[in-house]
Amino acid sequence: MMRWPRRCWIALAKPEALGAGVIARASFQRQSGGMSEKLPPILLIGCGKMGGAMLSGWLEQGLADAVVVEPHAPAVAAFAGRVRVVADAAAIPADFRPAAVVTAIKPQEAPSSVPAYARFAGQGALFLSIMAGRSIASMQAALGAGTAVVRAMPNTPAAIRQGFTAAFAGPGVTAAQKALADALLAAIGEVAWVDQEDHINPVTAVSGGGPAYVFLLAEVLEAAAVEQGLPRDLARRMARATVAGSGALLGASEQDAAELRRAVTSPKGTTERALAVLMEPDAWPKAMSRAIHAATDRARELAG
Repeated sequence: MMRWPRRCWIALAKPEALGAGVIARASFQRQSGGMSEKLPPILLIGCGKMGGAMLSGWLEQGLADAVVVEPHAPAVAAFAGRVRVVADAAAIPADFRPAAVVTAIKPQEAPSSVPAYARFAGQGALFLSIMAGRSIASMQAALGAGTAVVRAMPNTPAAIRQGFTAAFAGPGVTAAQKALADALLAAIGEVAWVDQEDHINPVTAVSGGGPAYVFLLAEVLEAAAVEQGLPRDLARRMARATVAGSGALLGASEQDAAELRRAVTSPKGTTERALAVLMEPDAWPKAMSRAIHAATDRARELAG
């Protein structure tokens, strides 16, 4: 049985700081015997790759009830019989009162889609947005000025519960709501909270897009190996295993990434020769800096 993340329980361990009604509605009282309560009712808007990964994590942890708004039936086929699925906001059961509404749709769809859920803001639900670039101000403009909104950016390793998410709690978000958002995000990996909303934009560029950059590294390693005469199947296995294994080593080590790099680099050896090319001023360091800058700018553009 999975338990609440340690940081969530620390936030929840002082019930006297919360209203009794909030505690009851969120179902955040710890059960006897070290067991944890189920997550409270959740409304998920969009069940693509990230929305589906989050829903899977919540179901594994234990979910009291959920309604998923997803017009494309194949996207929710894996969850048949486990959650209620509707095609649009109008089809949500009238008696469904979610503790949180999670928006996992494309940011370009937000202006036409989000206002349809304003009634849940009026009921006091937390809105957890994982839409790239959509600011809290834009969400409140669509839902109401007093809406409690948490803006977050997870990444695709969430699919195997190895994601990283940075989040920012907007004005009016209570301690209980922040703890709920933390629990929902922790179901798919590590969670960090930032104290400035604008920090979510470079987070989007670095960790949100980061898996794509790592996968690109595997691609170019494979291609370079083939150029050196290695069979493609060997090149692919080698590139994938090298990237995956190095990531696992980095995750397991307390050493800085630069220290791990230096440990592989023998003086006057082959790795040193390769790094001399990759670390030229106009090579990897500058290219990565430009790439993150471009992605951060795009995240700000999406905010409108």
